[in-house]
Amino acid sequence: MAEAPYHHGNLRSELLDLAERTLEESGVAGLSLRGLARELGVSHSAPRQHFADKQALLDALVLRGLRRLGDELDAGLGRASGGFEERLTAFAEVYVGFATRCPALLALVFAHKDNPARPELLEANERTFAAPVALIDGARERGEIVDDDPDRVAMAVLATLQGLASIITGGMIAGRSPDDVVAGTLRSLVRGLLPR
Repeated sequence: MAEAPYHHGNLRSELLDLAERTLEESGVAGLSLRGLARELGVSHSAPRQHFADKQALLDALVLRGLRRLGDELDAGLGRASGGFEERLTAFAEVYVGFATRCPALLALVFAHKDNPARPELLEANERTFAAPVALIDGARERGEIVDDDPDRVAMAVLATLQGLASIITGGMIAGRSPDDVVAGTLRSLVRGLLPR
């Protein structure tokens, strides 16, 4: 049987699009370069022009996920107005929205972003979360929230948001609006962070 011809369009982008859909449907175990090639109707060797192996594909998905999340977070915070609570809620709504739309991609991002052998992933992670980190640091400096270890505050926020995403995707909000659940939870979190 003759191999399918090499695809001369934007194969890299098409591979990443299909890989992301496959990741959300079947997880990392469901991804293979050969499977992607078969679905796109290209030769089994064509993906290797862009990704040396499955790990290179996963790293590219992590970078893509971080960039997209960072762009969405920056845009959401850029549209936000008001004080710390309003801006943190805007960040939370964007983050939880991404996490509920792309749970497998976000899990992949968190599993691979801290790989010391891949400094570009570490740099992309820092860029992605630069705006929310600055938001927390600014609130601490202005005395709007407790002057606690910024990493501890960021982890409390992240844990809250990951929990919200899990609750929402698990259908445990009983018909309530996800935005209302996020806003109410963030209100409680911020009140807990107020200086005493």
